[in-house]
Amino acid sequence: MRLCFLQWLGLIWFQMLALSAVEPDAIVVIVGDQHSAYERTAQFVAHVDRLHAAHPGVPLAVLIDGDSLEYGNVVARRSAGAIDFAMFAALAQRAPTILNLGNHEPEFYAVDDTVARIQATGVTVISNLVDRATQAPFAPASTRLLLGAREAVVVGLATDHLNTYRAAVRPSLDVSDPLAWAQKNFPALLKTAPLAIVLTHTGVQTDRALLPLIPDGTLFAGAHNHLRFVHHTGRTVYFQSGSWNESFSLAMLHATDAGPRWEVEQIPIALTDPADPALAALIRETNAKYLTADDLVVVGHTAKALSPIEAARWVAAQVRTGAGVDAAAIGNTTFGAGLPEGEVTRVAFDACVRFEGTICIAEVTGAQLAAILATANQGPETPFAERHGEYLAAAGPATIDPARTYRLATTDFVANNPKSYDLSPQIIFQTQPALKLKALVAAALSTPPR
Repeated sequence: MRLCFLQWLGLIWFQMLALSAVEPDAIVVIVGDQHSAYERTAQFVAHVDRLHAAHPGVPLAVLIDGDSLEYGNVVARRSAGAIDFAMFAALAQRAPTILNLGNHEPEFYAVDDTVARIQATGVTVISNLVDRATQAPFAPASTRLLLGAREAVVVGLATDHLNTYRAAVRPSLDVSDPLAWAQKNFPALLKTAPLAIVLTHTGVQTDRALLPLIPDGTLFAGAHNHLRFVHHTGRTVYFQSGSWNESFSLAMLHATDAGPRWEVEQIPIALTDPADPALAALIRETNAKYLTADDLVVVGHTAKALSPIEAARWVAAQVRTGAGVDAAAIGNTTFGAGLPEGEVTRVAFDACVRFEGTICIAEVTGAQLAAILATANQGPETPFAERHGEYLAAAGPATIDPARTYRLATTDFVANNPKSYDLSPQIIFQTQPALKLKALVAAALSTPPR
């Protein structure tokens, strides 16, 4: 007997509901690029508690894919990351927790001291970073993780861009090219692993080259670019989990006849989400202890709250206006948190615009500007083929005349690293010493919102 269309649709919907209701064999919570974003740290820990309560008896683990700390956060700097270390301990008390070293972990201590302090909280540290003086690894490059009856091998890789690490620790580091390291070590580490999990703090460009080297069915978490997306290739799931505690990735493991299958969902963390009481109290106490009156000076106002992506694009628009140019494009990792609604304090401003920069201006053709804007302002919906890691937060004209010449503004960091942003070497930027990024944005914030 044939089913009518509505009956068929209802059957499919019922099957989908039944599938979604199947309890996973294990749950893995993944976060990266947190950068001491204390506004949502206690909420993140509370989300782990929520998952425990929602899935009683299901094995759960937490993976932190680097850059959990941030020197630019004055509270983190003055307290030497006290809140971050408390978060590590809180997570380790709840579930097996593994941290892959990023370039921002050794913000307050030497690398070996940092590793020892994190491990003292109960968190397992992994990394392929090597001590230049002794040629000994700072931590094992891999570890075993029991997920109920299943065992996973978790491997961690760090970026080889030495200039992204704090200057004081660079002499101690022997960084490996991640692709060469993976080609040498992945076969022995992952070929026979019952479950393969890879954590890389290397960026999309490197991760793209690593994808062919990992077994099908690998859970592959990337970080370093401050991106949020999920990409499927075969049974492997590759993803980045966002930044600044705006979201985390939830990986559900299901056993199938074809082998393990991971479902990855990305969960937003709202300021209003329930927070772990103990950690929330510590954050309040630490802020009160270390924030000065100067930190809390109101530097401007906003008409509405802006997410990190919205704030970055808004800043680009203010640079465009302030510099008197046709378009402006700023590197995405210049930015951290978004902006609150209403009063913006100095500490909130610095959390949004992380780095100062001198403005540089170039003349570009319409075709060049169109190409730059086409790859700018990436978000979770950007196709994987169009992702190259670092990207530009940009503001420009709605229509572009290919026959025209346009003036483009950026920061000295982008102008000095054009290859990282796929900028043509034919574009020659001229430094404008009188124009500073933070001053232009602060001037825009000081104008009353309409």
